[in-house]
Amino acid sequence: MSLSIDLTNDQTRADIAARVSASADGEKPNLIGLDREELTALLESIGVSAKQARMRVSQIWQWIYLRGHDNFEAMSNIGKDLREKLAENFTIERPEMVEEQISNDGTRKWLFRFPSRGAGKPVEVETVYIPEQDRGTLCISSQVGCTLTCTFCHTGTQKLVRNLTAEEILMQLIVARDRLGDFPDKEAEGMGFVPEGDRKVTNIVMMGMGEPLYNFDHVKKALLIASDNEGLQLSKRRITLSTSGVVPGIIKTGDEIGCMLAISLHATNNELRDEIVPINKKYPIAELLEACRNYPGVSNARRITFEYVMLKGVNDSLNDAKELVRLLKGIPAKINLIPFNPWPGSDYECSDWDQIEKFSDFVNANGYASPIRTPRGRDILAACGQLKSESERMRIKERLAMEAMVTGHGE
Repeated sequence: MSLSIDLTNDQTRADIAARVSASADGEKPNLIGLDREELTALLESIGVSAKQARMRVSQIWQWIYLRGHDNFEAMSNIGKDLREKLAENFTIERPEMVEEQISNDGTRKWLFRFPSRGAGKPVEVETVYIPEQDRGTLCISSQVGCTLTCTFCHTGTQKLVRNLTAEEILMQLIVARDRLGDFPDKEAEGMGFVPEGDRKVTNIVMMGMGEPLYNFDHVKKALLIASDNEGLQLSKRRITLSTSGVVPGIIKTGDEIGCMLAISLHATNNELRDEIVPINKKYPIAELLEACRNYPGVSNARRITFEYVMLKGVNDSLNDAKELVRLLKGIPAKINLIPFNPWPGSDYECSDWDQIEKFSDFVNANGYASPIRTPRGRDILAACGQLKSESERMRIKERLAMEAMVTGHGE
């Protein structure tokens, strides 16, 4: 397949080039994660006229994102010849699901394996689904590993491998919808959809592995497709991007994505935050909170969420609570208090429950909602800050055991 495309957007050109390169290497380009402009360009590259391409893009878009199909043959309102040409040149296949774990509390964790990109190796990421009485939240990863080294976070102990593409970010949502029955009956006629009130995945949070604002372009593209009214149809008020404080990306998020914002704060002074959230050395608290005050659309109806992990004897005193209230004055906000999720080798302990409640009561009494996040999925290491850790640890253990057997040092 050959392409001759003159597109002005650098990210668009890069994505198209990556897909074409994959095709040259024997991998068919995957259409998932491309915007309408890119889809149009790829259709024109296989001989579809510009006029026809615009119409076909709309049809393909609905089959992929509204109905959740993973093969071209099912696209019954597209001519057979074009369906065959699409199948010959492109794919809409899902990634490999390596493992699915289901917690005692109903939380699900999936380990996905994505194919190599260029000369790279296949990579694996974890995605978590948290069912609640009034919602179902999907926690999505944006990077393989992380660069931020927050000292309380097990995920942060893993080196960054690479950014995820828009395709790979969206695939986490699409496969979750597959598994949970959030797409309509694929055998049914017509272009039906599952009503919002019947969906299992009602909210998504960019709180998985990685820092989303260090992968802004791909995260932006994925979230705009996720909120597209002709596709995955998630309200932007049900999409939350969580950042550890990449200040330059905060205003861009509000202007260009328009989703809800969460800030991993975890400390009320620069000295402590420098230690436990090292990015604070680059973007200190005052600068971070000023960006929050100026976040586009922030209001009492669109509050910013501040995440605050409760570390025993570190950041959980009533003085910390008082300083937190003082710092956030004037910012429409709520504060999620997160009991620390222990992991092997950590130097921290979770605050005592009565201390967490006292902290919460004080913040509440001073005008800020401060729900205590109920730990979910701890038995499968799916809780906050634990993603990928166990699967990576087990693979290392298995590899070492194998090496011991090969070298004759096994027991």
